[in-house]
Amino acid sequence: MHVRLDGQVIQTLMRPAAGLYALTGLAKGPHRLAVEVASESQAGPTAFGGFFAPASTKASNWPARTRQIEFIGDSHTVGYGNTSATRQCTEQEVWETTDTSHAFGPILARRYAADYEVNAISGRGVVRSYDGAAVDSLPTIYPYVLFNRDKLARDATWQPSLIVISLGTNDFSTQLHPDEKWRSRKELSADFRSSYVAFVKRLRAANPDAQFVVWTTDAANGEIAAEVRSAVEDLKAAGEKRIDFVEIAGLEFGGCNYHPSVADDRRIAERLAVVVDAHGDVWRN
Repeated sequence: MHVRLDGQVIQTLMRPAAGLYALTGLAKGPHRLAVEVASESQAGPTAFGGFFAPASTKASNWPARTRQIEFIGDSHTVGYGNTSATRQCTEQEVWETTDTSHAFGPILARRYAADYEVNAISGRGVVRSYDGAAVDSLPTIYPYVLFNRDKLARDATWQPSLIVISLGTNDFSTQLHPDEKWRSRKELSADFRSSYVAFVKRLRAANPDAQFVVWTTDAANGEIAAEVRSAVEDLKAAGEKRIDFVEIAGLEFGGCNYHPSVADDRRIAERLAVVVDAHGDVWRN
């Protein structure tokens, strides 16, 4: 977790023990303090107990931001191993070099001075997870607060004007296994497209005014991009009007296990910004 004071990181806490942490030496006057979770924790939730201050401290009114962006995806959206200097990483090194605050989503959000949510899980797909892992798909788990599916995530104040989606890599980046339910790549493709369309329609029902931007890389010899593009075309044929498809090529994949690096994240953010800026009315709602 990055501790930010007046916009600058003053401390990064790596697996901090539970307890109180003191911030001392502040000059008199107003300050802005924030704690930013930068890592992915699939083993359990990260908890924050709040800020505590002397009785003489006064809380300032936090200026409400009118712009909100939601990012939905997999490890590419998480920022999996994006700060690593090498592609070969241990599990511990993946955890240490994953920094969501440097992923393309927060970069794009800072560009537009927007609040953001990153709702992404490494290894998950639309219907199939990485290498056929028997876990819930991203659309299945998306509505809930935690993996246990005990509580729905509901926030009446969250009404994003822009929703950026990047899914499909885990569905198609590995070969099918005999014990999986799809007997062929063609069956997987059909299931993927119909499920992708259904998921975006659910998002549209909950966010009637949002602009959707769907993007993918050109990996897997273009298969992922072709499948996602087809799903977007199906959505448009069904009447969806506020949606863009973006295929991003030329990434170096210098992060852990051939994931996008921080440099790649900056390229992705720039490419997406071109698309967003083409819609002069994207923030009108």
